[in-house]
Amino acid sequence: MRIGLDVGSTTIKCVVLDDENNILYKSYNRHFSEITKKTIDLLTMLKDDVIKDNECSLMIAGSAGMGMADESGIPFTQEVYASKKASDILTPNTDVIIELGGEDAKILFLKGNLEVRMNGTCAGGTGAFIDQMSTLMKVSIEDLNDLSKKAEKTYTIASRCGVFAKSDIQPLLNQGARKEDISKSIFYAVANQTVAGLAQGRPIEGNVVYLGGPLTFISELRETFDHVLNLKGVCPDNSLYFVSFGAASLATENVDIEKIIESLKKESKNQSFDYAEPLFKDENEYNEFKKRHDKDSVNILDVENYSGKAYLGIDAGSTTLKCILINENGEIIDQVYQSNSGNPVPLIKEYLINLYHKHPNIQICGSSTTGYGEDMIKSAFRVDEGIVETFAHLKAAQAFKPNVDFIIDIGGQDMKCFKIKNGTIDNIFLNEACSSGCGSFLQTFAEALNTEIKDFAKVGLFADKPVELGSRCTVFMNSSVKQAQKDGASIQNISAGLSTSVVKNAIYKVIRPTSAEDLGHHIVVQGGTFYNDAVLRSFEKELNTEVVRPNIAGLMGAYGCALYAKELNLEKSAILSLDELNNFTHNVSQAFCGLCQNKCLLTINTFDSGRKYISGNRCDKPTTRKVTKDTLNMFEEKRKMLEEIKPIPGKRGKIGIPLVLNMYELLPFWHALFTDLGFEVVNSGFSNRKLYLKGQASIPSDTVCFPAKLTHGHIEKLIGMGVDTIFYPCMSYNVDENLGDNNYNCPVVAYYPEVISANLPNIKKVRYIYDYVGIHRKKDFTKKFYEILQKYYDDITLKEVKKACEAAYASYDEHIKNVRNKGEELTKLARENDMPIIVMAGRPYHIDPEISHGIDQLTAGFNACVLTEDCVSYKLLEKPKVKVLNQWTYHSRLYSACKYVSEVSDMEFVQLVSFSCGCDAITTDECRSILEEKDKMYTQLKIDEITNLGAVKIRLRSLFQAAKERDS
Repeated sequence: MRIGLDVGSTTIKCVVLDDENNILYKSYNRHFSEITKKTIDLLTMLKDDVIKDNECSLMIAGSAGMGMADESGIPFTQEVYASKKASDILTPNTDVIIELGGEDAKILFLKGNLEVRMNGTCAGGTGAFIDQMSTLMKVSIEDLNDLSKKAEKTYTIASRCGVFAKSDIQPLLNQGARKEDISKSIFYAVANQTVAGLAQGRPIEGNVVYLGGPLTFISELRETFDHVLNLKGVCPDNSLYFVSFGAASLATENVDIEKIIESLKKESKNQSFDYAEPLFKDENEYNEFKKRHDKDSVNILDVENYSGKAYLGIDAGSTTLKCILINENGEIIDQVYQSNSGNPVPLIKEYLINLYHKHPNIQICGSSTTGYGEDMIKSAFRVDEGIVETFAHLKAAQAFKPNVDFIIDIGGQDMKCFKIKNGTIDNIFLNEACSSGCGSFLQTFAEALNTEIKDFAKVGLFADKPVELGSRCTVFMNSSVKQAQKDGASIQNISAGLSTSVVKNAIYKVIRPTSAEDLGHHIVVQGGTFYNDAVLRSFEKELNTEVVRPNIAGLMGAYGCALYAKELNLEKSAILSLDELNNFTHNVSQAFCGLCQNKCLLTINTFDSGRKYISGNRCDKPTTRKVTKDTLNMFEEKRKMLEEIKPIPGKRGKIGIPLVLNMYELLPFWHALFTDLGFEVVNSGFSNRKLYLKGQASIPSDTVCFPAKLTHGHIEKLIGMGVDTIFYPCMSYNVDENLGDNNYNCPVVAYYPEVISANLPNIKKVRYIYDYVGIHRKKDFTKKFYEILQKYYDDITLKEVKKACEAAYASYDEHIKNVRNKGEELTKLARENDMPIIVMAGRPYHIDPEISHGIDQLTAGFNACVLTEDCVSYKLLEKPKVKVLNQWTYHSRLYSACKYVSEVSDMEFVQLVSFSCGCDAITTDECRSILEEKDKMYTQLKIDEITNLGAVKIRLRSLFQAAKERDS
């Protein structure tokens, strides 16, 4: 008998084969992190009930199996090789295997060049990701599958990280989107992540086999993969057991099961982790710690004995609902803290009805709300005012420590940090990249270890050797925890280690200070995560300082709202009365907005008396019916300029130009040149999600910036439009604007045409001109470009090229002039109307709606004038002094625009950056330092294929509020 074990990140699979590869026994069980114990139990059962007195051989595979094999002497095989061996036996004609596991995702290309692609830095799009999403949706995996079958629409859901997906899903839930549609959208996110993140340009075609738990158990996930790949994949019998089957088929050496079991029972001698200092030396030190923090308290009264005026604050957060009712002295009369179950509306209705019934002598004289659900709650219940959550938290913190200069708030999946200067918010840090430092991080591990979160938080307080677990993705840290467990670490030491990891994530991944001094000397910590004394102690030890933790740390947003409601000085709140609540209705419908090219999918919440709340809109048009001309938005103006460039029929046929990267600025140049040469010049237009998905299969790199990834879809679109030639040149240099030390293009911008040539199979269907050109050398360009064209068109003369080049340079100069003139016009109108002016600085391609995600429209919706960096960069009389080699054209513009804004009183600076662009880090630091010298406001908006628009809105509203308070 041959035994194969597949010990994975979440499960143990076992197969026992006879000499003819017949399966005698198989099992599939979750190990709940008790890897060694479950393996011992399994082998003991096999010895007693299956193997009995027969000889046997054994082979182990899997992500958690290698260490076990080393320690116990079990033969080991790599799981990819085991999968291939099983495929050769069970599905011999397979071309590609797609396998999703608990934390792993793999694509095996079996024909042609044998190759495997695996996830490396993130577990987005795996079984653990789907588990997280089903937990967020409050449904089982089976329910998620059933709901998906009834979907009518799909939303764009991020899949590279669980926190991004939560940031997309939670607002949809709060805004009333159907769970059926969200469920299907989650499966599309997984499929797209697997194809784009792992295939990386290699076509998935032929006979495709689906393996692993998620693809075996979730039929709708398989259907989604079929749709994305445009083929029909197969989930074979025993799809869960391919690795264990392959391992068993490779087992040849006879083993003594009894001896292996005994070796596994011995405690591991190898320690693969380091220890940290205990959080507390003894119980006395802990008692002093508790005594100090118990001082930071607000009085909490008994609501049963209160009558009179009251002020209500509501914080409708991403996962929880918090309500606080205070009296005129700021004391708390009543409080609520509970999960919002994806929809806070019925919970607030129930709370208010109970309050009116049980306490008719309490009169609500003011109400305010904040959080993700702020706008909907305000609309649904006629709440008096909404307040941006950063200022709600600031107001609450100042009630405990008036001179607070730094606030950190760690919630379930959000982390917010505010630097306070002169009593107002000066800078904001948000966890836009990862949630591994938030409360859900600890919740995940508590559940994985079968422990209540309250108990899990307490057990680490007096751990003698806290485990150093680092600060990584939640899913991958799971593996570190399992390894620590296998090496003998106790739950107490793991709990303490994870608390330290939360703190290190917050400090070193979100705040990233150069020193502890950067955080200030008067720190207030907030959020439910800080109820955990181990986290609080870790924070103080890491910064070597003492902080203030209010006794209502998890309710500070609601408390700030209540204080704000009190300051409204209203005689009576407009909030719904008891009679109105009894007749309260809430209906949800969906529709596509047709007021602009975005065609946003709107969720329309209709309440009693016809009140409506519309979400899903990237601008205010669906709610205000404002048209574009009513806003001062340079992004929109530049988009209009490009849309006005129309193809003109010519004698030499069609030539296509992808509207990507530097082409957003150079389109007028190339369009004029080729039109003058007699070509009908067509471009691919602006991007959308469908266009991105069309090209995702040929993207060779998961880490290249999203604007570059979009190029593949644009090329595919042009090919589909029937053009016989595509022009997309390599350009090492940009036009020299004399703003920097040189005028290079970013390497991605400069050479991405080469990537297209090497990785997009359909490019061979057309003539592809991607030669190297240099329009920055005007004197040389005509002759050089003539030589290039001669390789493709022998009928074009040098005289024609010279004339076309003159037209091209004239068109480019005219375009730049028009941009600057329009910028001047918008600036003048803004000043005449006393509007804030925001220079939203980025790259030319940031005007693409699919890249900017409507951030420009969102900003203009605050009744602000939005300019681009090139509207002001040329006004600087001399090059700005920066600490880096200033050699990139687009960076030079950013520095010049930033310097100009620092010297103009009525402008503020917002910088758009990409998650995956390393150059942005340098630019960000330099721009911030320039503005800080002049005490100017600065905020940074990270944009990529994943953008948390809720976080963006928080940042923008905070910026405007802070600027307003600073000026006053």
